[in-house]
Amino acid sequence: MKIGFSIPQFGAHARAAARIPEFAAAMENAGADSLWVGDRLIAATEPKVGYGGTDSIPAEFNQVLDPFLTLALAAAATERVRLGANVLIAPLYPPAVLARALTTLDVASGGRLIPGFGIGWSPEEYEAAGVPFSQRGARLEQTLDALEAIWTTDPAEYSGTLVSVPRHRAELSTVQKPRPPVHLAAFTPAALDRVGRRGDGWLPVVPVPGPPQWGVRLRELRDVVDRAAEQAGRDPAAIETIVRVNVKAGTGLDHIAEAVRRTADQSGFDDFFIDLTYLSASVDSALTDAHRLLDLLA
Repeated sequence: MKIGFSIPQFGAHARAAARIPEFAAAMENAGADSLWVGDRLIAATEPKVGYGGTDSIPAEFNQVLDPFLTLALAAAATERVRLGANVLIAPLYPPAVLARALTTLDVASGGRLIPGFGIGWSPEEYEAAGVPFSQRGARLEQTLDALEAIWTTDPAEYSGTLVSVPRHRAELSTVQKPRPPVHLAAFTPAALDRVGRRGDGWLPVVPVPGPPQWGVRLRELRDVVDRAAEQAGRDPAAIETIVRVNVKAGTGLDHIAEAVRRTADQSGFDDFFIDLTYLSASVDSALTDAHRLLDLLA
């Protein structure tokens, strides 16, 4: 089983940004398989939509590090671990800007980037970015089309109804060919269909603590992805699954390890990363917790 961890990025962790290289190198040396960032632009004081079905936003989102710079710091300190985003809110970024940042990361890391995309849930973040909140699913689709063009053609161009990229030279190519593997977060039928039609990977979430049969539910959702892939003439086996373990504050490490093993047994998935954002109060405790979890899941 592959086990990775979130990079300290949110809340109190953000004030220790200088320790990201230390954390990344320590996790690689300890045997972690992957390191991950998230993406938050702002934390609205009076949100129209709260986080995870609530009417509020976690205090941890009041302090946040840039995901691209955070991954760059981790890339510079490591040689082996995969470097992922779960997830970048792709519609917030002009495709050319997004492509430049991700190409830089893939080149700098020697081809270890896993770009994960979603559409987000915060109207205020879209407002802050100057992007309409409506049609964000369609904007994601066109952003993926634009990235495909930039990463696979030179000169490159893209013209859509929501995003466009003028014809330009795109000589700097990614290390991964023909492009980095695009992973998509998805739980709704439309989003699961998108994974099957065009994703290289699916990024589901397991809450801990959570329902004891959550792994069975994930397997059912993965079947939806597989059917969509078959309908699109694609091989479902070519679409990987990487499960994010979203841990609530105060959860015991033994309970986390048990939940990961149970989810793996029920779903058949073997690639996980554990989000330490709410679990570990400091970078030191994140290092301790991650080392212990690697031991428990060995």
